[in-house]
Amino acid sequence: MFKYIHHVAIICSDYKKSKHFYVNILGLKIINETYRSERNSYKLDLEMGNSQIELFSFPESPERSSYPEARGLRHLAFAVEDVQVCVNWLEKQKVVVEPIRTDEATGKKFTFFSDPDGLPLELYETNTYL
Repeated sequence: MFKYIHHVAIICSDYKKSKHFYVNILGLKIINETYRSERNSYKLDLEMGNSQIELFSFPESPERSSYPEARGLRHLAFAVEDVQVCVNWLEKQKVVVEPIRTDEATGKKFTFFSDPDGLPLELYETNTYL
């Protein structure tokens, strides 16, 4: 019935800054970019393997509560082959990354960083992909 996650939608506060982060730093490919004048909003579709990220800009959207953690979506995790390689790249781009940890249940390496709006993003080391 359910096959995979088609997309994750993210509302950002600074469209140019977030577009730069997801495209130039994380390396996601632009599928389509649309400006919707009736909403004064951009919608940017980004390719992420078999899934997509939809990046939206809406004027005057409220801030997301992250700490303490609130109910709802906790974070977005990216499957990567080598967490350390990704951390090195992110740090060269001046992105602050937490120390690498090991998942006690799986033995896999993982770490967290944030997008320009503080959305928690995870790198999870795996060699298994969809």
